[in-house]
Amino acid sequence: MGVLGGTFDPVHLGHLDIAAAARTALALDEILFVPTHDPPHKPTLPRTGAFHRFALVALAIQDTPGYRASDMELAREGTSYTVDTLRALHAVGWRAAQLFFIIGADAFAEIAVWREYPLMLDLAHFVVVARPGTTIEDALANTPELRTRARLAGSRTPEDGTTGIYLVEARTRDVSSTIVRARLTEGHAIDDLVPPAVARHIVTHHLYRTADDLHG
Repeated sequence: MGVLGGTFDPVHLGHLDIAAAARTALALDEILFVPTHDPPHKPTLPRTGAFHRFALVALAIQDTPGYRASDMELAREGTSYTVDTLRALHAVGWRAAQLFFIIGADAFAEIAVWREYPLMLDLAHFVVVARPGTTIEDALANTPELRTRARLAGSRTPEDGTTGIYLVEARTRDVSSTIVRARLTEGHAIDDLVPPAVARHIVTHHLYRTADDLHG
């Protein structure tokens, strides 16, 4: 199972590109989308509440078989740490060798500051997907010690239960949640940035319409 976490404030086509690239490269059976409650590496809290962010994710993936939304981090009090989420999945029966945590190359470049690094890398395989402006090489530049664990996507998964870091070179759209919020604040359409159902929900509920929603 793939696991894609994020603030999803809001979810956009770049997120879906990452999920699709990882699923194709690793032949994943399903992908769990996990919106965060309180992201540890963002300077500000999410710009819209948990209910709407979860709803937007559910709408974005509703037509894709094998994609599921989870509220496991939203239901957990305090800061949302990936290591806690992976341990929670272990607690319900998933093994490290069965989990593939999906992350953009831009986020993986900062992995060394994540809670319980490098122990957390033993709790799941990590799938690093190239993002506009950040190459796979950039992603590994700050953690050269991880190069021995890196494998090209498509490599055979070890049968001894050890975890690795899978590198996925893929073309993903140059979209960010900040860009989506900026468009909305300026009164512009976002139809080319998010799925149609997401755009409708945002417009219907008047989300991200003030200048305070622009940053973060």
